[in-house]
Amino acid sequence: MKSNSTKINLLDSFRQLSKEKWQLGATIFIGKLTGLFLVVMAMMVLPNFFGTPAHAADTYTAHETSMINTINTVWTLVAAFLVFGMQAGFVMLEAGFARKRETVNVLMECIFDTCLCGILFYAIGYAFMFGQGNGFIGWGGADGKTWFFLQNIPDTYLAYGVPVLAHWIFQFAFADTCSTIVSGAMIGRTSFRGDILYSIGITGFIYPIIGHWAWGPDGFLATMGTSGVFAKLLGQPFRDFAGSTVVHTIGGVASLAGAIVLGPRLGRIFARDNKEKGGLPAGHNLLIAAVGGFILWFGWYGFNPGSTLNAMDMQGIGRVAANTTLAACAGGFTAMLAALWWGPTKGKFDLAFTVNGFLAGLVAITCPCYWVSPFGSIMIGAIGGIIIFAGVYIIEWFRIDDPVGAFSVHGLNGIWGTLSLGLFASGQYGFTTPTGADNTAPVTGLLYGGGGAVLEAQLLGSFIITAAVFIVSFSMMYLINKLPHPWKLRVEEHGELGVGGIDVFDHGIEIYPAQDEEITLGDLMDKGVKQPA
Repeated sequence: MKSNSTKINLLDSFRQLSKEKWQLGATIFIGKLTGLFLVVMAMMVLPNFFGTPAHAADTYTAHETSMINTINTVWTLVAAFLVFGMQAGFVMLEAGFARKRETVNVLMECIFDTCLCGILFYAIGYAFMFGQGNGFIGWGGADGKTWFFLQNIPDTYLAYGVPVLAHWIFQFAFADTCSTIVSGAMIGRTSFRGDILYSIGITGFIYPIIGHWAWGPDGFLATMGTSGVFAKLLGQPFRDFAGSTVVHTIGGVASLAGAIVLGPRLGRIFARDNKEKGGLPAGHNLLIAAVGGFILWFGWYGFNPGSTLNAMDMQGIGRVAANTTLAACAGGFTAMLAALWWGPTKGKFDLAFTVNGFLAGLVAITCPCYWVSPFGSIMIGAIGGIIIFAGVYIIEWFRIDDPVGAFSVHGLNGIWGTLSLGLFASGQYGFTTPTGADNTAPVTGLLYGGGGAVLEAQLLGSFIITAAVFIVSFSMMYLINKLPHPWKLRVEEHGELGVGGIDVFDHGIEIYPAQDEEITLGDLMDKGVKQPA
């Protein structure tokens, strides 16, 4: 009896255990099916939210569109603030590379250029550059109303979904960068009133009008492959993702024109005239120059990734930031090695060339940063470092005084970066949209089997802009230099050579004012002053 009862209990226990296992198995199976269903649903729904070429934007609800536009606007503003922060880097870099007697003048010019740029870009510059008009100049919206003084502007800029005023602040920071570049090659002998005049010309007219050709909604270079002046001449538009041409070539070439018109600083000795005493004078404070260079590098993370104008293109932003970093590293490395092997201090590691080398890499990658691979960015930056080294000596040989290497860093490497797209575009990436990347029509360079069409378009666009900027800016600088003092471009000779140099002459102060001698307690007692109790 006991044996039978035990068997029954064991059988019941087995049945109960089997039931529990069946229930557990069923639960796991249902859970897996549920998880699989959720994954499939996520694969179908999430791309609609983040955006891919396969899902059109018209599938978004009004709430989703508003959310995307808000995210893109915040990203654009953060990038604008980073780019504006580059002004701190510029003033430190230029002041550090300048001589002590011209440092206050450098700081004042950069600060004034920023203030002037804001007013001019508000009044006329933004309309000239980003308004619709014709292939050569913009003025307003499709309704025919002008955008001068930011009047009659729409809520958002084109199809980007970013408010026009947010787009304006981002582009103002770019315009300010261009105007600041120009002052670098003209340090030490430009009168402050002359600076006011040429800054009006650069910021109010040259930069926005010529920039419209490449970045305006109907600029003749931007539409070259489809319509406009050149129609389908090459079947490719001119491309400049973040401004190797529009910002850096314009700024660098205008600075070259100014340096030629001004002539060298008084007492400047060139290496071809005296090998022992010649060469570029050392900057008065390389510490702040190096720190300024790092601040510029940091600001470039707004300059290049921010040019997507959207945060939804996650892969694009990450790629652009990585390419920016690698090009800077490669440029600094090759410039350092070039100076080590062939520089004036042969066998020594030159700080100034290394700083300008990573800046050269940053300038060069600014145009192609969206379309090249990390390896391509290293090659572009490395060549940029060699270009800055060679460029400094070419400028020196022509007896052109460029105290910070502005033309070599921004002008020559702006041109190189623009052309490099036609060589190194990897054939993987197309363009960025407010809802993500569209890679259905990737850009392919010569070295990746794409033929020479992209390179030809880049050559044509770079040549047109470079030539136009040099001719117009040289003419403007020449005319300003023919004005009587104090509005003449070049400061008076006694202002440059007098005590305290141009700093005291134009601004009434030195960067390091003489301090009162320290008065000791013994000195006071000798003068009859009693020691306090």
